[in-house]
Amino acid sequence: MINMEVNIAGIKMKNPVIAASGTYGFGREYGQLIDLNELGGISVKGLTLKSREGNASPRIVETSSGILNSVGLQNLGVEYFLENELPFLRKYDLAVIANIAGNTEDEYCEMAKRIGNMVEGIELNISCPNVKEGGVAFGTSADMVFRITQKVKVNCSVPLIVKLSPNVTDIKEIAAAAEAGGADGISLINTLLGMAIDIHKRKPILANIVGGLSGPAVKPVALRMVWETANTVKIPIVGMGGITSSEDAIEFLLAGADAVAVGTANFVNPFAPIHIVNGIWEYCKKNNLKGVRDLKGMLIDK
Repeated sequence: MINMEVNIAGIKMKNPVIAASGTYGFGREYGQLIDLNELGGISVKGLTLKSREGNASPRIVETSSGILNSVGLQNLGVEYFLENELPFLRKYDLAVIANIAGNTEDEYCEMAKRIGNMVEGIELNISCPNVKEGGVAFGTSADMVFRITQKVKVNCSVPLIVKLSPNVTDIKEIAAAAEAGGADGISLINTLLGMAIDIHKRKPILANIVGGLSGPAVKPVALRMVWETANTVKIPIVGMGGITSSEDAIEFLLAGADAVAVGTANFVNPFAPIHIVNGIWEYCKKNNLKGVRDLKGMLIDK
């Protein structure tokens, strides 16, 4: 028997594969194709305190090795999620993680309080602009990361995972600030800032001009940042960024992640998370490992 179970700061999952926020909605559409019970967990579409229309179109563009998106957190608000989407997810045996986003510290805290212990964990999206700091993203300053983590943690009834932005000078400093602020875990990376141009119109393709780059193109950056973070903090890590295969996922686990999240790959192959779970199991079997947790720390980097 190979033990595929993981425990991310108190979030128990039958396997280490999570459907990443923003790529899986609330699981309804994918649930028509796969058995959601086979997932370790789902980080639901980013939630805001009130409903939000998102950015103007076009807001998604395909690149040569990924996608750029500037959706702008379109959603119907946290109350709608709790009343209409969470009951659907509760039909399945998987960990539900609520991804929350806000423009002020008070918004984050209010959402954490409202969600309470109705989910297994909260993922704190700190790539949002802090309106009280001139629109600078919460996640780009160690001081802001420490402060927002500390304030939300006080209002959080479940494990708090802080999702880090890669658009920083030193990810180690940001990760350490999240840990010092009381984070129970860290997930990374969020999207890299990028843009695309229509050469015929000589205009940016995205209405918002810039957007977040995800997909295979970001994997080497994500892998490096997970490795650096794993060598900096003691709390659990969920690695993500360009994972499309079990080989990709295993690289992240070897680099120090305790679990992985699969995002953009879902748009190409709805069965990707299930294939990745099976591939990790096969790797553990082939290498005579007792369980997936044995993979962490096995990287030979000297």
